[in-house]
This record gives sequence, structure tokens and C-alpha cells, in this order.
Amino acid sequence: MRPKLKQLRGNTPRSKVSKDLGITPQMLGAIERGTRNPSLRLAKKIADYYGVSIEEIFFDEIDTNRFRREREHVQTKTG
Repeated sequence: MRPKLKQLRGNTPRSKVSKDLGITPQMLGAIERGTRNPSLRLAKKIADYYGVSIEEIFFDEIDTNRFRREREHVQTKTG
């Protein structure tokens, strides 16, 4: 289950969001339920559509915090 994704959609019909994203309502429903994972390109498109990061939608809080720490670690090594 991806509650953040359903929360972002709110009362907007799945058919409208899926049309805007260029996917079927069934695919969007499966992504919201967590039974299908979007491609990276589609995940980015969804995140951009809602104005949030991919991590906010597709990673839980623990994964997001770990991702941010790892990214900061890499940036300090390379920058």
C-alpha cells in the first residue's frame, strides 16, 4: 500500500490522473496498492505531477532517511 500516493490524489478521479500521466486507471490503481512498481521514468513523472520527490511517494520514512544519509555521504566524498 502506498498511502502517500492515494493521499496526494485525494478526491481527483483515478481516471483523470491516469489520463494526465498517460497510463491506464488500472495501472495507477495497482501502483497505489503497491502491487505494481512503476518504471523510474513513470515514478519521476508521478512525483513531478504531484510536486513532490520520488522518495516521498515510493519509500517509507526509514528508507527515505537512509537514502538521504547515503546521498549526503556520497556528496561529501565527491564534493
